[in-house]
Amino acid sequence: MMDFILLLVGFVALIFGANKLVDGASSLAVRLGIPNIVIGLTIVAFGTSAPEMVVNVFASLSGNTDMVLGNVLGSNIFNVLGILGISALIYPLTVKSNTTWLEVPLSLLAAVAVLVLANDAFLDEASADFISRTDGIVLLLFFSIFLVYNITLAVGGTNEEETPATQYTLLKSGLYLVLGLAGLVIGGRLIVTSAVNLAQLLGLSERVISLTIVSIGTSLPELATSVVAVRKRNVDIAIGNVVGSNIFNIFFILGVSTVITPLPVQAGSITDISVNILTSLLLFVFIFTGKGRQVVRWEGAVLLTLYVAYLTWLLIQ
Repeated sequence: MMDFILLLVGFVALIFGANKLVDGASSLAVRLGIPNIVIGLTIVAFGTSAPEMVVNVFASLSGNTDMVLGNVLGSNIFNVLGILGISALIYPLTVKSNTTWLEVPLSLLAAVAVLVLANDAFLDEASADFISRTDGIVLLLFFSIFLVYNITLAVGGTNEEETPATQYTLLKSGLYLVLGLAGLVIGGRLIVTSAVNLAQLLGLSERVISLTIVSIGTSLPELATSVVAVRKRNVDIAIGNVVGSNIFNIFFILGVSTVITPLPVQAGSITDISVNILTSLLLFVFIFTGKGRQVVRWEGAVLLTLYVAYLTWLLIQ
């Protein structure tokens, strides 16, 4: 029971820390004269993925490599099946042209890239499957291309959503930065430690715990952002937030994690990687079914049902 309470405390500290870090950093950026669109593409984007990032860094440093891969894959699967499923049930999601033809295919490419990098034994006749430090560097190079693409959109004026930042005093901005970093560090450490203990207590693997509880918990900022955006009818933000997060999770977070500690790939993880590919492919297919480029309510219901089925399958293995 104590480990479960500590896990919840860790999630609260993690999300609180991410929010305060974004607030403080955005305020300082405004004072330095940095445009809102750049703040949105960098500080806010990094902030919403900070929970996954911090948990993965702690897991890598602790040698809990199953949790590293499980958290990334679990978050991506939950983003598409869970978050987009819930969002589409609230209001149909219309997808912009650049998201359809560039960002969604790029998220599918990212999912396929993990499958290729995770099959060293099959492709190179190696003794074991590893995502190595070299693979991590390759992922980070892909991320740099994605970052340049976003900056190009911003400069070209095709990215319409700006993220206005509140301006605080220097003292308050600095305090928010310190509180944010403290929350991230404390929350990340609590989550990794308590999740490992819970896995041992419940007789579950680190992989299953990370694919379920940990990945859902670290994806709460994306869930909150998408639901609020859809309720305000800002559907571009909702789907862009999810697709961008999936690309970010694989290219940047998994890249950084594997540079810290190479990841051995277990047999079960190949199934999770395949599910991640199928969810990205399903999203691409749903965009072109029905009227216009939309993910409508019945498709949202299908996505959510598939996620419940996936969770059930994980827990009864």
